[in-house]
Amino acid sequence: MTSENILQKDWYEILGASPSHSMQELRQNYQKLVLLYHPDKQNADVPVGELEECVQRFIEVDQAWKILGNEETKKEYDLQRREVTMSQTWPVDAQVPLEDMHWVAADQCYKYNCRCGGEYVLSKEEVEENVFLLCCNSCSLSIEILNGS
Repeated sequence: MTSENILQKDWYEILGASPSHSMQELRQNYQKLVLLYHPDKQNADVPVGELEECVQRFIEVDQAWKILGNEETKKEYDLQRREVTMSQTWPVDAQVPLEDMHWVAADQCYKYNCRCGGEYVLSKEEVEENVFLLCCNSCSLSIEILNGS
């Protein structure tokens, strides 16, 4: 399984596990599911549609174990999951042009008043690094700064 498609599915969910489970717990879940979905373990009178679902589920369980049952690929998968989680977009309550923010020379930053009475603060360094998602310093609201440059 290549690293490009390793995140296509939630392999923990397929194994009925979570990232906090030990390798032993993952193995036990895998073994239980393999026995449950293995094509040879299905009754002869099972409808074809159900048998196909079992085969597909068996293949997914096997793929999940190939990723999570190996320390190296599990670590890679966990890192990629974390990266995706960290890079997901934050809910934005408003978009504010940089020109609408007030430059405070004494603090060397831009400030913008939040509706709660707090402030959004954007440092000169953050502008240079193109950081344009800000959280209020006193509530949970966030804004996206629109930079015309």
